[in-house]
Amino acid sequence: MADQGLLGESACAIVERLRRGDVSPLDLLDALEARIGEVDVHVNALPTLCFERARDHARTLMESSVSERGVLAGLPVPIKDLTDVAGVLSTQGSPIYKDRIPDHSDILVERLEQNGAVIYAKSNTPEFGAGANTFNEVFGTTRNPWDISKSAAGSSGGAAVALATGMAWLAHGSDMGGSL
Repeated sequence: MADQGLLGESACAIVERLRRGDVSPLDLLDALEARIGEVDVHVNALPTLCFERARDHARTLMESSVSERGVLAGLPVPIKDLTDVAGVLSTQGSPIYKDRIPDHSDILVERLEQNGAVIYAKSNTPEFGAGANTFNEVFGTTRNPWDISKSAAGSSGGAAVALATGMAWLAHGSDMGGSL
């Protein structure tokens, strides 16, 4: 049974717990997977999940001592669907790329993983990140968790909603026009 109490803690507190060995990256992934199963059906923030890849990476990280796992120490992080993650669907919110699975990760993802991030999901974004609301033809609308009749605003709406609903402790976002 996943410890849902972990979901209310800050990213800094979770990283500290990882460093102390109180929790493992696998424990965190279990908690997130359960939470996403309960919540994301209502808000559509994380349309692409990659828990198998995440667990493989977490197990590899756990072969090293905690002090060698990087600054994030095994913290799970979702990546905005404008950024490639090797082996994971990367649509950029566009029907043009609805089936695209890249062979290589963008350097941002490589660096995050080198520093202890465990990538478990892709967050929703408007097509090519352009737009004031988070919706696209591939995955649909990301809903505001406080009023699901409304969209989450901005191109990092999926990341924002994941944070607001306890489906992430830390999330990747990006900004070209001041939406963050």
